[in-house]
Amino acid sequence: MAWRGQLYRNLKELRILFSPNSPSSSSTRAFIENNYKDLKTKNPRLPILIREANGIEPQLWARYDMGVERGIHLEGLNEDQISEALEDLAKGGASIKG
Repeated sequence: MAWRGQLYRNLKELRILFSPNSPSSSSTRAFIENNYKDLKTKNPRLPILIREANGIEPQLWARYDMGVERGIHLEGLNEDQISEALEDLAKGGASIKG
């Protein structure tokens, strides 16, 4: 999981949106609880924004250079799949730079 320490190279901002009490956001909440500290420790200058809103479906958004943004809906994904989605977004940033 070396890619986790390289997020700042490809991303300008990471946003995680979820509902604080919706069952569809439960794995997203668990992902945040179990991974936020590690992600932030390895990427201290990368803004990682956690946004809670009642009734919203869980989403993961990455902002790259030139204001380009990509998002993934997280409903129905488990923690491992959310981690894979984040890795895909991070790799997508490398292709935008290249």
